[in-house]
Amino acid sequence: MVKLQVNGKEHEIKADPAMPLLWALRDLLGLTGTKYSCGISACGACTVMVDGKPVRSCVTPVSAVGGKVIMTIEGLSNDRSHPVQQAWLEEQVPQCGYCQSGQIMAAVALLSQTPKPTEADIDSAMAGMLCRCGTYPRIRKAIKRAAALAAREG
Repeated sequence: MVKLQVNGKEHEIKADPAMPLLWALRDLLGLTGTKYSCGISACGACTVMVDGKPVRSCVTPVSAVGGKVIMTIEGLSNDRSHPVQQAWLEEQVPQCGYCQSGQIMAAVALLSQTPKPTEADIDSAMAGMLCRCGTYPRIRKAIKRAAALAAREG
């Protein structure tokens, strides 16, 4: 048995300790917002936050996250009211949308550490986050908008 704290709730799951967190989230907990894409930590579609840091869940075993605070896209808000979600909608970021939950989680992690990111901060935080539709300019604008929204709310 592995104990996971996901989106503010405790879960006890029966899983092989080597099981990737991605599959525990999707298959055992029913949290399907986190996406599978490459399976080798190359694209970022599976990004979640663990103790406030972005983590590629496709290569992170559940044994490595027991007792840590895990947040998935479902944990941001029930009504898309999180500043990053609002900005994503206002900037019309998604095209196909497949990578967007990972992109959003990486942006949330960035803004939680760096509330007023520079261009270089955004480049660094979003490096390796792949979007097959090429929405990178809209992602950048949405991160800047989310920073401004959070500053107004804060």
